[in-house]
Amino acid sequence: MKMILLTCKHHDGFCLWPSAYTDFSVESTPWKEGKGDLVREVADACKEYGLKFAVYLSPWDMNHPDYGTERYNDFFVNQLTELLTQYGRVDEVWFDGACGEGPNGKKQEYDFKRYYEVIRRLQPEAVIAVMGPDVRWVGTESGYGRDMEWSVIPASANSLEDIAESSQQEAGSGTFLPEGDKRQQDLGSRKLLADAKGVIWYPSEVDVSIRPGWYYHAKQDSLVKSPQKLIDIYYSSVGKNSLLLLNLPPDKRGLIHENDVRSLQGMTRILNETFQNNLLKSAKVSSKSVSVFTDGALETYWQGDKENNQIEIVFGKKQVFDRLLLQENITEGQRIEDFTLECWMDNQWKVVAEGTTIGYKRILVSIRWKRRKLVLLLGNPAIYLRFQK
Repeated sequence: MKMILLTCKHHDGFCLWPSAYTDFSVESTPWKEGKGDLVREVADACKEYGLKFAVYLSPWDMNHPDYGTERYNDFFVNQLTELLTQYGRVDEVWFDGACGEGPNGKKQEYDFKRYYEVIRRLQPEAVIAVMGPDVRWVGTESGYGRDMEWSVIPASANSLEDIAESSQQEAGSGTFLPEGDKRQQDLGSRKLLADAKGVIWYPSEVDVSIRPGWYYHAKQDSLVKSPQKLIDIYYSSVGKNSLLLLNLPPDKRGLIHENDVRSLQGMTRILNETFQNNLLKSAKVSSKSVSVFTDGALETYWQGDKENNQIEIVFGKKQVFDRLLLQENITEGQRIEDFTLECWMDNQWKVVAEGTTIGYKRILVSIRWKRRKLVLLLGNPAIYLRFQK
C-alpha cells in the first residue's frame, strides 16, 4: 500500500473530526470525552509510516438542514477547507457522485468547480478523484478493469475550455467537470481519437471491498476475500493499467479484523514470491542494454518505431514462467495499441500471448501453450516481443 484514503464524512453527514461548522461529529460522542480527532490520528500515522494521506468527503449530507440550498455549498467548502488546512499534506481528495435527498427532501446542486478551486489553492499537489479531473472511476465496484484501458482519452470541447480557463487563473490548475459515460469498453482507441477536439490524461481507478459490503459486519468475518481472490483482483486492476482502491472496513474495536489482515498478508506473500526474480537479468537483449528492462527506473526505457518495433530476448538456459509484466514510460504518454509475445518453437515463431494496451503496467497471467505453462525447451531459446504502434 502507498496511500490511506479515510472516509472523513459519508452520506449520513457524521464527521470523524471536530468540525467548527456542525456538532454532528466525534466531538459530540463519549469517545475520548469528546476531544478525539480520528482524521488527525490517521494523518499522523500516515506520516509515521511513510504513507500518503487522502480524504473522502461526501457532498451528499443526509443530516445538514441547508442541504438542497446554495448555503450548503458554503458549508461544504468550509468543511473541505478544514480538512485541507489542519492535517498537513493531503495527497488525494475523493468525491463520489451520489446525490440523494437531505432532511428537507431536497437534492443539492453541487458546485464542483468551486470545490476544485479550493483544492488546487490549498493543496495544489492533491489528486482529485473520482468525480474530479485527475482520476476517473473504472465503472464498476467489482475490482475488475478493462482488457483495453486507455489513460489518454478524447476530451470534449467543454472540458478543453474548462482546462484553458482554470489554467489561465493559476499555472497547472487545469480542471474540468467529468461528463459522459466512462463505462464503455473502448474509451481511447485510434478511431475515437480521430475526430477528437483534444485529449486528456485521465487514468482509471478500480474500487472494491475486501468484504461483500463496504462496512464491517461480524456475520461477514468468514466472507473476507481470500489471498488468491485479492491476487486475481490485483492482476485485473493494477495489471490492467488501473489504480486499485481496496476498501478495509474497521470493526467495532476500531481495528482491521484479523481475517482481513490474514488475507492481506497472504496477498503480499504471493506478490513478493511471484515477482522477486526478473528473468531478464540473466538474458541477452538484442535491441539495447538489458539494464533498460531490469534497473527498475522509470526514466530508462526502450521505444520503437515502424522499422524497429521488435525486441529479441535470448536466455542462456531453459526457463519456465507464467507471468509477463510490461510497462510504458508514461511520462511520454501512452502509445502502444497492441503487442505480441512469440516463442521460437519447432523451428518457427509461435504466438504464446498477446494483448492490447499497456500503459503504466500490464501483467499477463498464466501464459500457456497447448494448456501447459510456457516452457522454452531449445538449447538457445529466445522470446520475441513485438510491439505494434
